[in-house]
Amino acid sequence: MVEGYLRADFPWYGLDGAFTGPRWLMQVGTGADGTVEHGSTGHGDEPSARGEIATGEKERFAVVVTVASNPLRRSSDGTGVLEATSVSSAAWLAGSGLLAYSWPGQMDHSLRDDWLEQQTEAAWELADDLDGSDWSTLSLPVDGEPTPFHYRESEFGWVLAGSTRGGVHLGAYGRGMSAYGLGFSVIGDLAAYE
Repeated sequence: MVEGYLRADFPWYGLDGAFTGPRWLMQVGTGADGTVEHGSTGHGDEPSARGEIATGEKERFAVVVTVASNPLRRSSDGTGVLEATSVSSAAWLAGSGLLAYSWPGQMDHSLRDDWLEQQTEAAWELADDLDGSDWSTLSLPVDGEPTPFHYRESEFGWVLAGSTRGGVHLGAYGRGMSAYGLGFSVIGDLAAYE
């Protein structure tokens, strides 16, 4: 799994050294040409789709999403240009990531796909309006520097998104861990996540 992370031409971010719990690699997202565009690193309990509904225990986790800053991206066939990545890209990836590990307790298994599709569309609309009233601002350290993030809480957990001086956009989501005490830093050694 680490190979995809090593192919990236941008730095990966995770929680800084203040977090002493388990860390793990999740997955990378690639473009049509195989270029690594984003990926996620996990911290704390590995979340499950059913979460506390299945186990009765609250999961405590935070996932950090690193998105390459691509002001101009060519389509795979070379005939056009794709939308640039932005803080909104990080917010949408974080929001949809949180949804993947959420499941309303009263919902029948057969309805989950419809619910997920509807909520993912809502996450996209929210990510497209980061200056709207659904978001607040939160300052958290990135590589030791106070950095502004767009922040939002819901019944499923929290989502935040911002940009780094290192030229990548960061998204994060979690549940059972407060976002207010988090800090982010470049991952020096991916072995800490294996």
